[in-house]
Amino acid sequence: MEFLDLVPLLGARGRVRLPGSKSISNRVLLLAALAEGETDIRDLLASDDVERMLEALQALGVRWTRRGDGDDYTVRGVGGVFPVKTADLFLGNAGTAFRPLTAALALAGGEYRLSGVPRMHERPIGDLVDALRQAGAAIDYLGKDGYPPLAIHPGSVRAGGVLQVRGDVSSQFLTALLMALPLTGAETVIEVVGELISKPYIAITLALMERFGVQVRREGWARFTVPAGARYRSPSIVYVEGDASSASYFLAAGAIGGGPVRVEGVGRDSIQGDVRFAEALAELGARIDMGPNWIEARAPESGRLRAFDMDLNHIPDAAMTLAVAALFADGPCVLRNIASWRVKETDRIAAMATELRKVGATVEEGTDTLKVTPPTRLRVAAIATYDDHRMAMCFSLVSLGGLRVRINDPKCVNKTFPTYFERFAEVARPVPVLAIDGPSASGKGTVAARVAQALGWHYLDSGSLYRLVALAALRAGVALEEEGRLAALAAALPASFEDGRVLLDGADVTDDIRSEACSAGASKVAALPAVRAALLDRQRDYRAAPGLVAEGRDMGSVVFPDAALKVFLTATAEARAERRYKQLMAKGMAANMQSLLKDLHERDARDAARPVAPLKKLPDAVLLDTTNLDVEQAVSFVLERVPVAD
Repeated sequence: MEFLDLVPLLGARGRVRLPGSKSISNRVLLLAALAEGETDIRDLLASDDVERMLEALQALGVRWTRRGDGDDYTVRGVGGVFPVKTADLFLGNAGTAFRPLTAALALAGGEYRLSGVPRMHERPIGDLVDALRQAGAAIDYLGKDGYPPLAIHPGSVRAGGVLQVRGDVSSQFLTALLMALPLTGAETVIEVVGELISKPYIAITLALMERFGVQVRREGWARFTVPAGARYRSPSIVYVEGDASSASYFLAAGAIGGGPVRVEGVGRDSIQGDVRFAEALAELGARIDMGPNWIEARAPESGRLRAFDMDLNHIPDAAMTLAVAALFADGPCVLRNIASWRVKETDRIAAMATELRKVGATVEEGTDTLKVTPPTRLRVAAIATYDDHRMAMCFSLVSLGGLRVRINDPKCVNKTFPTYFERFAEVARPVPVLAIDGPSASGKGTVAARVAQALGWHYLDSGSLYRLVALAALRAGVALEEEGRLAALAAALPASFEDGRVLLDGADVTDDIRSEACSAGASKVAALPAVRAALLDRQRDYRAAPGLVAEGRDMGSVVFPDAALKVFLTATAEARAERRYKQLMAKGMAANMQSLLKDLHERDARDAARPVAPLKKLPDAVLLDTTNLDVEQAVSFVLERVPVAD
């Protein structure tokens, strides 16, 4: 399975220009298609859902053009009548395309088939179909009653009257009816049965319909009247606002990770209800500033978000971000009135509960509630995304806890925000890594340990990890040929490095791993792909605040290619042999200079020729020749080049 590992973060700071709103983009496209005249649409969202709508409109005979490679489109309206009367439309998992098109085509007098991905066929549409049948539409279910796929036939559509639709499952049903009913030309009343959820999304629909010349009379949120003689007329130009739901991830990043993080494209003047996510963050203690077209978030003065108990019916999509933000709160958090999550791209209540538990939270799942108790310490986890873009984007925030998080199927964000992870990286402040490599006896271990001590950072002696795997295997009676069991040992290796000592499960094994048996075993286990793969993740998990100095062969090339500084230590073979000679003599061990020099030359040749992690200076590494330097000079050289955190 494809995955993306997000590195541990110290915080978040910066600016993000938001992509266009999905809700606005697909509404505007359909309204422009049904209108009289041409409409220039600026800043249309580039995403899978919008692509499905564009494809469907083209199949229905609507002519549109895109300007170059940008996000500006021109749509030539059909004046309420689709030219194509027979079409088979595939709409993926795009509810903002499927529901409104169902209503518009039910009144179009043609033969149409609408289908989507398997999850779309699990998302209810029965309440919308029932309402359309009240108006005389002829719609058949091609699978399970109440769910797509659908077949639409020419029906005896009656003009005007009263239609009823449930409001407590999805606001998209009401949106679909509101957008389609002007096509009848008669005054029609829609009565909402039960409580209407997601009212801000209906407000978006009404505002955009008014932009296209149709003003709906509203009595509270229970009764809507589409006037007689209503027809859509192009406003000539429509600008698509930035997506307020997408803004929630960056605002939460600012609130959790210090900030400030500013999102541009939505603000005080937005027609989207999800801008009220900023109000929810403010209730958690975040410091929020807002302008007409921007919102900025900073962490609370106390540094930690307050626990909350909120009714989030008004911001159902952005509320998902609060579920992950709850991991960083000072107590248990309750999200209420979120039943609509269950009929989205996945059952989001169940999915959110499952994935939050993976990172260590205690979660209680209700029919329309979620209670999240943050853990004392977050856990590294691989997050399943359920082909749901919002799951992937929400859980990127876990990396602000200072640990690696794996996002499975990261391309699911293409549904609404294809460049999400690139934009997230722009405001992320990664835990810094300093990678040090070099040939044997170049002093890299000593220098790395001293640099880590001077900076107050963590230290990783990667070469010792393979020796530790061999030692753990020998102690557990695991044969050095049992790759699977060795990989399991490597993945859970309780190793740490403190004050020049190597610890295994808290016990000092500095001398033990230098034994002849461990040295021979390390060579064997280092050649096993499964062990190297297991240690890759294990090594990356040493990256923790405030920073890491990692010493070893592939630290800067494979393990931490984004290291803030890479240093390659070297020295002449003669200088390195002399150092090794002095070390051995100091320990009272016999040594011969010529033999040591010969061994170093042979080892350099072997290391340089290795097929895996060969010895070489990386192009972006700083070269440090220590032939004529003492340890203090080498350490000073490295410290002077460590980037200063902003």
